[in-house]
Amino acid sequence: MAEKSHGTPAKGHETGAHTEAPGGHGGGFPPFESSSYASQLVSLVIAFVALYLIVSRIALPRVGGVIDARQNAIEGDLSAAQKLKDESDAALKAYETELASARSRAQAIGNETREKLNAAAEAERKTLEDQLSARLAAAEKQIAATRESAMGNVRGIAADAASAIVQRLTGVLPDGNTLNSAVDASLKG
Repeated sequence: MAEKSHGTPAKGHETGAHTEAPGGHGGGFPPFESSSYASQLVSLVIAFVALYLIVSRIALPRVGGVIDARQNAIEGDLSAAQKLKDESDAALKAYETELASARSRAQAIGNETREKLNAAAEAERKTLEDQLSARLAAAEKQIAATRESAMGNVRGIAADAASAIVQRLTGVLPDGNTLNSAVDASLKG
């Protein structure tokens, strides 16, 4: 007995099973079927246009904005660095100018002090020379007076010695005038 379901014979199902590929798909690989090329090209164009619009309207402006912001930040940093370098160079130049000025002032002060000290030393040297000259003159006067005194004593001592020698040798006391003239001649020569 054959059963019927909804008015279709049971053998009808068997014929449809032969037209499908194993796994439930019909035909070959869909991208390679020539009947679907047109729809695939339309889908590709739509996807490309959509991707192009997304990239050109959204992604590229954002990337461009980031690149511009980064470039502006770099340029700002470079200009700030250049400004700081210029300020540093100006400060260094001002420092070197001040240093040169301070050195010249120190040299001028040193020269002025040296000249003052030389003038003071020269004045003190002159004062000392004058004092020494006065002492030397006084010493020379004293030496001359002492010499005169000593020479006066030498004449008397020489006369006494000569008188004693002559008396001892001859046993006679010599004449005072003869003795004085002989001592004077001996002292002059």
